Amino acid sequence: MNDNNSKTDLELVALYKQGDKNALGTLFKRYTGQLYGVCLKYLKDPDESQDAVMNIFEKLQTDLFKHEITFFKSWLHTVTRNHCLMVLRGRKGIYHQPLEDEISGLEVVEKEALWHPDDAADKETTFKNLEEAIKILKDEQRICIELFYLQEKSYKEVSDLTGLSLLNVKSHIQNGKRNLKIILERGHGQ
Repeated sequence: MNDNNSKTDLELVALYKQGDKNALGTLFKRYTGQLYGVCLKYLKDPDESQDAVMNIFEKLQTDLFKHEITFFKSWLHTVTRNHCLMVLRGRKGIYHQPLEDEISGLEVVEKEALWHPDDAADKETTFKNLEEAIKILKDEQRICIELFYLQEKSYKEVSDLTGLSLLNVKSHIQNGKRNLKIILERGHGQ
């Protein structure tokens, strides 16, 4: 009899790291439905969403060893969302995910009516413009913006990764958001 069902998520992660493969299976059973729902929200395709859930759990087999996880459920949700966004970025055709969700952390940019395009071609152009604008930022701002918004690191994690103080990280993110808005409004300075 498997008593893993009564264990917390973090206990299961610890067991998996100690070599108990059944612990990952228990987490899979526990979260498959929720992950499928998140994937379906982003990908809008049931088959592609099922494939994404399987890919995510395959990836977890190695990722669980690479990360120190404090809140498994929220970490897994972030991993799932990032996976779906990467799938969407890899598509060559129409993006199903509203662009506003992909840049939701950039409140300053998001409030402008200009950045809520109506058709897929406009969305793709806007997304490409945002990617190009991020490249134009000063190094510290670009790195902090990418880590905080695209890789969803906390201020502390960004600070640890960059060697910058928390105050400097927050400042670079705030200034980076303001500069992104300026760059996008000017059409990359053209």
